[in-house]
Amino acid sequence: MMDKFLFDEFRSVSAREWKQKIQVELKGADYNSTLLSHTNEGISIKPFYHQDTFRQIDVPNNPEVFLICQSVFVNDEKKANFLAIDALKRGANVIKFTARKAFDFELLLKNLNKSAYQNLQIHFELQFLELDFINALIDFIKDEKVYLNIDLIGNLVKHGHWFDNRQKDHEQLRAIIKKAPKNIGVLGVDVSHYQNSGAGIVQQVAYALAHANEYLNELFKAYQSKELQLEQIENIVKNMQFSFAVGGHYFFEIAKFRAFRSLWRSLLEVYALKADANIYASPSLRNKSIYDVHVNMLRTTTECMSAIMGGANTIANVAYDAIFHKKHEFGERIARNQLIILKEESGLKQTDFSKGAYYIEDITTEISEKALVLFKDIEKSGGFVRQLFEGTIQRKIHESAQKEQQQFDSGELVLLGANKHPNKADRMKDALELYPFVRTKKRQTTIKPIIAKRLAEGAEQKRLANETDENKNG
Repeated sequence: MMDKFLFDEFRSVSAREWKQKIQVELKGADYNSTLLSHTNEGISIKPFYHQDTFRQIDVPNNPEVFLICQSVFVNDEKKANFLAIDALKRGANVIKFTARKAFDFELLLKNLNKSAYQNLQIHFELQFLELDFINALIDFIKDEKVYLNIDLIGNLVKHGHWFDNRQKDHEQLRAIIKKAPKNIGVLGVDVSHYQNSGAGIVQQVAYALAHANEYLNELFKAYQSKELQLEQIENIVKNMQFSFAVGGHYFFEIAKFRAFRSLWRSLLEVYALKADANIYASPSLRNKSIYDVHVNMLRTTTECMSAIMGGANTIANVAYDAIFHKKHEFGERIARNQLIILKEESGLKQTDFSKGAYYIEDITTEISEKALVLFKDIEKSGGFVRQLFEGTIQRKIHESAQKEQQQFDSGELVLLGANKHPNKADRMKDALELYPFVRTKKRQTTIKPIIAKRLAEGAEQKRLANETDENKNG
């Protein structure tokens, strides 16, 4: 061990001295316009960060280790059960079942229990709300660690309506909360849809807080009316799960998670509650492309790394061809192995690498400050749901998405293989098993839904049309 710091012989240089030296080297060029870059969040990225100007907020420690999740869609219960068990044998710790309708949970969950798989977690994404079914499911899984991820507001955001109506939805939610034991997480907050629809990082953090705060308000109304006990609320909050999508802005995505985890702890203090944010993360679909599709592997790798270093509890990778190809063993295995390599071979089990890093700490602070201002503005205006009904949230996300789309279309925002260095020999028309574009369907809704859309969709549709023309002329 060195008894003397390696650089003790050098005198320290202040931030002011560094800036003066840089200005000399610029030979008259303006420092701000030459070296500062600006993000859509209104954050300026400096050419250097220094201890003299170091800003840091209190961020909870990262989880000791992140969990690897495999997502399985429930269509055939027997097949879904096989896929889940296979994924657990191949390195997954968590299984997330997505279902659009009621299913045979005894068949689906056969041999999926903590006695067979130590530390196993089962997550659900139920795209329906049926009280009798969910109560029966709880009875069946009452001894396991399970997250139901019921998100009434998330359904409103995506589809433009409640499952039934606001009053009945919350009545059913309270009934589920009363029944669920401590080991079952009932509430979920889907933040990923905001990112996939084009919301900026500051917006995502603020909307996650405002979205969750709607549930906190409802829970404490039920407490005041003596319908729920404080112990039940504490348990629900402790097990509330936030689902985030991870974009490609590497350091900013790390800071996004850190800022949210800090703000969530602060918000809970207002309610005299204490819990760390439980975060489920998955790579964004917004920046994925159907052309030069293997580049998506590079994107998902760095995005998963951002989630790890930002402090996500559970991470589910997406297959490189998930946006246009039906699930297949190779794609799912590669996606899972990316996480296994990061966890087991890259030394990312211990994930708190960003604490104390000047750049990350600084942008964490800025995102936190800006998100808090936006959150307070939403609350002063009547809350998140009210702004959804007024169309404010939809408009703000649309504005952010349009700005990002213009940057992509102009080439300012680069997606390799999509709008930069495209592989012109790539042909995809015959490879599309799933429709990869937004489907527009006019229907009556309670509010205007927020629609997820990928940046490359317009460019890809033009290329597919050219492929058709080439085939006709060929």
